[in-house]
Amino acid sequence: MTKIRTLLLAVVLTATCSSAMAQKTGYISVDNVVSLMPDLRHIDTLMKKYQADSINTEFASLVADYNYRDSLLSSKDTLKMPATVREQHRQALQQISYQVQNWQQIAQQAYQSKQQELLQPVYRKVIEAVNAVAKESGYAYVYTQDALIVAPPADNLLPLVAKRLNLKIPTGPGMNQQANAPKNPPVAAPKK
Repeated sequence: MTKIRTLLLAVVLTATCSSAMAQKTGYISVDNVVSLMPDLRHIDTLMKKYQADSINTEFASLVADYNYRDSLLSSKDTLKMPATVREQHRQALQQISYQVQNWQQIAQQAYQSKQQELLQPVYRKVIEAVNAVAKESGYAYVYTQDALIVAPPADNLLPLVAKRLNLKIPTGPGMNQQANAPKNPPVAAPKK
């Protein structure tokens, strides 16, 4: 009886492993698809405007505030101020000085946050398209292309997802679709 159970268990395990291995797997680089999206031109324009209107304007305002407080504390009228007011101006000046000194990092964080906010709907649209293509084409698993070292071109979902999103995959002489697609979306970096 024990031999029969062992044999039955072995048959069930073999069948389970075979069916799991028979499931289709595909791969895609979501960043490559996002880089093909026409929405990126608009996002790039918005990011340049954000850089000029918000980040640069805020920095100019910060510098002007620093200069104003510094001139207040440097003038002869400083002695006429109450000690608590002078101390408040010194503390504010120190805080603004810290912000000015660390502005590059602060601006970079603000820029990246805004960029993520604008790119989120684009990524969502691409992920929804990947899920739909995987379901329609019978793919049980879809991996990110960056995680694979070797993969057959037939399992690359880029052409199917691009077709679903009405995107044109750029091609050139001697270039395949994977090599031609950029790794990161072309969005302007903050000015230093």
